[in-house]
Amino acid sequence: KDAYFTNPLFFYAGSYPQAWNVTWKSTNFKTFLTWEPKPSPDYSYTVEFSQVGGNKQRTQHCIRSSATTCDLSNSLTDLKACYVADVLSEPPQGVISDQIEFPHKSSPKFCPYKDTDIDSPDFKLEVSKGKATLTVTDSLTAHFKDGVLQNIRDIFSEELQYKVTYWKNKSTGKKVWFSKTSVIEMTNLDQGESYCFQVQAYIPSRSFEKQLGEMSQTLCSKDDDQSIFKVYSPAVIISTIVLILLLIGIIITVIVICCKQRKKVPKSEKKGVV
Repeated sequence: KDAYFTNPLFFYAGSYPQAWNVTWKSTNFKTFLTWEPKPSPDYSYTVEFSQVGGNKQRTQHCIRSSATTCDLSNSLTDLKACYVADVLSEPPQGVISDQIEFPHKSSPKFCPYKDTDIDSPDFKLEVSKGKATLTVTDSLTAHFKDGVLQNIRDIFSEELQYKVTYWKNKSTGKKVWFSKTSVIEMTNLDQGESYCFQVQAYIPSRSFEKQLGEMSQTLCSKDDDQSIFKVYSPAVIISTIVLILLLIGIIITVIVICCKQRKKVPKSEKKGVV
């Protein structure tokens, strides 16, 4: 009996708390399974996952772990399949239990191709003579194919579009433009005006709430030929004109006074003339 209790591989006959709030979190196919609560030293978690209707699998780093997250990015190899997962509450590493089944909590169904979020893209902006060219960088994903890291264009192909939201600088009226390519040319702009642009990935084949990716940062063009009336307010312009006229008046007045003084001949000089 004493040897039984001193053996580190002792049996534990109790039950373990069930995990809860089991959730998929995925961006650009970087996919994690998360859950709560943080376990005590008395138990751990093991993740089992499978394609819907398929055999259950485990990944080595998510077996009897004290973590509450499991990275399954490299395990969900078929992106167009759907997956489910179970989080099992088990004894910690090195402990044997006499339980046959352990408490578990199942996840919702997750389909990477339809459900992963798409992050905000980077893009460059060039504007010339009423034409704007936006060059979008297709975001990299966590998915490899034949040893090569894929971007979202590699995965979604022709289904991937970009939604451009644009407006005249300092205006609230916004317009939308859709493009099927990553190089977007917009020719319906007023020449000489400054415009601002934002870009999102757009996948129309998805469900409505998953069609749009995260919004990019805002980039604005410069005016090609800003007039003085756009740069400065009327009050500033009027004040500047008045100041210039005042300076001109002072200069003219000084010149006139100087000329009059030069034309005057001192009386002392006139008396000395024979």
